[in-house]
Amino acid sequence: MANTQVKTGQKVQLYIKKLGINGEGIGYYKRLIIFVPKALPGEKIVAKITQANPKFAQAELVRIDHKSKDRIQPPCHFYNHCGGCQLQHLNYKKQLDFKRDLLHQALVKYRPQGYQNYELYPTLGMNDPWHYRNKAQFQLRYNYKLRKAEAGLYQPNSHQLVAINDCLVQEESTQMVINKLVELLNKYEIPIFNERKNTGVLKTLMVRVGIKTGELQVVFITHTQNFPKKNILIREIKRRLPAVVSIMQNIQSSKSSQIFGEKTLLLWGKSAIKEQLKQLTFDLSARAFFQLNPKQTNVLYQEAIKALDLSSDERLIDAYCGVGTIGLSVADKVKEIRGMDVIESAIDDAKENARKMGYDNTHYEVGKAEELLPKWLAEGFKPDGIIVDPPRTGLDTNLLQTLVKDPPPKMVYISCNVSTLAKDLKLLTKVFKVNYLQSVDMFPQTARCEVVTKLTRK
Repeated sequence: MANTQVKTGQKVQLYIKKLGINGEGIGYYKRLIIFVPKALPGEKIVAKITQANPKFAQAELVRIDHKSKDRIQPPCHFYNHCGGCQLQHLNYKKQLDFKRDLLHQALVKYRPQGYQNYELYPTLGMNDPWHYRNKAQFQLRYNYKLRKAEAGLYQPNSHQLVAINDCLVQEESTQMVINKLVELLNKYEIPIFNERKNTGVLKTLMVRVGIKTGELQVVFITHTQNFPKKNILIREIKRRLPAVVSIMQNIQSSKSSQIFGEKTLLLWGKSAIKEQLKQLTFDLSARAFFQLNPKQTNVLYQEAIKALDLSSDERLIDAYCGVGTIGLSVADKVKEIRGMDVIESAIDDAKENARKMGYDNTHYEVGKAEELLPKWLAEGFKPDGIIVDPPRTGLDTNLLQTLVKDPPPKMVYISCNVSTLAKDLKLLTKVFKVNYLQSVDMFPQTARCEVVTKLTRK
């Protein structure tokens, strides 16, 4: 390639200077930036170019000539093939340092106003950074060579499935249920969806557990509403997996990359399982958003509540509210909570959760934050604060413009993507001061991190 002097298949010697946003090592070859997964800062390596571009190249690690003192042996059997984790080869203390540095890199890239003076607090980690995920979402395929169905995760940047029966970041009961379900699918020869042929039925298995309650929910995600032998499956699940209290079917017939479709059916049991955060109990339906790491969720929400610094006469907006977890955690501390979410079942859960907890100072609506917030403001509702917890894409442009036009006195931004957070802060800092940023490790062994940002109106 022009100006790169590298080509696909070429081997190059590199010194790794730092980690990139996806946890990959970054080195330079004749000023060309090269990304090498599984390489660590301070290492001298040999890498093989897998993709060459004029401005950068991708490579795979071939050999380590000088090893980092922070490198450890990954305990997971599937780590070198599965795309679920990126940092198992890095000791956990350094993972926490990396996630703070990741936030710093994003701020330097997007340069929101005054970023040089932001306070970035050390990342809050876990005592035991394993078996923390409360939800397993495993893709299905039929392995024609072995003549059996398999469940697992895709290899990085591919649709090649890695069959997994022991995920070390997954809560153990969910993996056990996944394994048992796959066994039943093979026993009764349930047709697995074939994307290339557009045949078969089952696409994905989802299992979620209430960590505090022990309740388990199974969701079969199918290509068609027709679900052969489902009654036999239900009987077997009831007999073999007594902790499962909810069995659902979600129909996803489109060719999109979305895991869930719009239609969800209750096959047996309850339509929602229960989970607890501190003294609060929440109902979680099949599509309702709930943080994947309940232990760290308590830490995350404590930081958010501390940053909000609420008083009893204040009104708070909980944007992207899901089942109401954040808002209901502070409902006893404020005059009114208003929340919105685009998923109707999540809003139903939020309303029911508020009712069961005895709160009559809450108001929840189905809709987009960028549409409902201007509507509420036009109706005369004046919030004293807003908390946002958007998807990885960050805040919608219209919502950002509304916040800049009519900013509340204070705002807390919970982000799961440091890049979109830093980008959004470019606009928000026109009217808000950034008090501090607190990173929280919700996803140990991965390159992802949550950040709580405290902002006050200028």
